[in-house]
Amino acid sequence: MFSNSMHGLKGVGAACLLAVSSVALGADLNIGVVNIARLLEDAPQARAAMQSLQDEFAPRQREIVGKQKELREQEEAFQRDAAVMGEAERRSSEKTLRDNQRELARRQNEYLEDLNLRRNEELGRLQRSLLQEVQNYARSANYDLIVGDSVLFASEAVDITSAVLAGLESRFQAENATSSNQ
Repeated sequence: MFSNSMHGLKGVGAACLLAVSSVALGADLNIGVVNIARLLEDAPQARAAMQSLQDEFAPRQREIVGKQKELREQEEAFQRDAAVMGEAERRSSEKTLRDNQRELARRQNEYLEDLNLRRNEELGRLQRSLLQEVQNYARSANYDLIVGDSVLFASEAVDITSAVLAGLESRFQAENATSSNQ
């Protein structure tokens, strides 16, 4: 029964595709392609978001690097001095070293979790902005269909990525001019 209904759905889907294709052939459709990966890489908003994240997390990253250096120095001192230490002093140094290693690992994990969370927030905001820009451009240029990530081939004639990037550049400059005037 399930098999028969699946064949029926495939047939309906194929019929719909044929109907859409025949309508598309008869109509004068304006179709464009957007290279989403290029937008995410080249948009000034993307570069600004990455710089913002770098600026936000640089102090914590420097702190972790400093702690790593301190820990290495402690490990070297322990290796150098362990032979001349008393049993209690050696155990105490080993415990301190382990505690510091755990603390560093905890800080590194927190840092990575916070960075990934913020990166995902920024990526979501950026994706919404890019989608809005593509939609605005498509409406203003009277496109009927814009396709993105799942395109296997697109000629230069239908690729609107450069035009969308130009719109993103304009909007970015306008937003920065507005924020610097305040």
